[in-house]
Amino acid sequence: LGSTGIGGGIGIPHGKIGDIESLIIGFGLSRDGVDFESIDRRLTHIFFLLITPENATSLHLKALARITRILKNEPLKERLLKVTNADEVLSIIKEEDETF
Repeated sequence: LGSTGIGGGIGIPHGKIGDIESLIIGFGLSRDGVDFESIDRRLTHIFFLLITPENATSLHLKALARITRILKNEPLKERLLKVTNADEVLSIIKEEDETF
C-alpha cells in the first residue's frame, strides 16, 4: 500500500500471517543505510520487522504505535545505531519502554 520507511532513518516493515500464534518482532541495523523508499527519501538505518497473527488487528496496531512512539526519542535512535549485539538492543528498548 505504501512505504514502511517512515522517515528519520527508520523502517517498520509489517504484516500478518495466518500460521503464527503470537507477535514476532525483529530488529535490523544497517550502518551504511539502505534505500528503503522512505517518505523523507533518506537512507534507512534502523528496522523493526513486525509480524502478527492474521486475526490480531488490535495487537498489530498497538505494536506499531508503541514502536513508533519509542523511536521518536532521538537519543534512543543514536544508541541503537551503535549497538553491537542483541542484548544491547533488548536492554535499550526495555529501558525506554519502562519510562512510559
